[in-house]
Amino acid sequence: MTSSPQHWDAAYDSGHETRGWYQASAVLSRVLIRDTGLPHDCAIIDIGGGASVLVDDLLADGYTDITVLDHSPAGLRVARERLGDSAADVTWVTADLRAWTPERTYAIWHDRAVLHFLLADDDIAAYRARLLEATGPGSWAVIGIFGPEGPAVCAGLPVRQYDESDLEALLEPDFEIAQMTFADHVRPDGEVQQFLWALAQRT
Repeated sequence: MTSSPQHWDAAYDSGHETRGWYQASAVLSRVLIRDTGLPHDCAIIDIGGGASVLVDDLLADGYTDITVLDHSPAGLRVARERLGDSAADVTWVTADLRAWTPERTYAIWHDRAVLHFLLADDDIAAYRARLLEATGPGSWAVIGIFGPEGPAVCAGLPVRQYDESDLEALLEPDFEIAQMTFADHVRPDGEVQQFLWALAQRT
């Protein structure tokens, strides 16, 4: 089984707040985005945002230029319905990241848990290509992926675990890593998943 819009539509329709990825607040993402020091009118894109509450948190923090990209219409629908009238303040993009053509560049690229679902070398190369196309010198990347002690399967799909050297190989030399840290995510069912987070700036 591979990642597809149909797979994620079914996952969201089954009740996204019970799924392993759910978090009530995107605390660490907010901290790392704040650590960039960029103004609140900077352009931010949340890759694979789906129904994530990061967009709610960013709006609450005063950010004004937010784009959410996901290939699951159901996930984006959950987020838009939750935001109500505030959804009009966000740009929503339904697309497969690997084939997406950015129409602009962003000051912050945020990805929590997309990269580790990409297993084929071609897909990882496509991810890196989109990252470079969607950012420019001085832009920041905030990336959260499963660490070496993370699960081998998530949401019914195989995933890849990353260590620091793996992430360095992906990002360098085009990005300089400013922070790298391990953090646990506690799923709604109480299971703990190890994530590796990086904050890196485009050179």
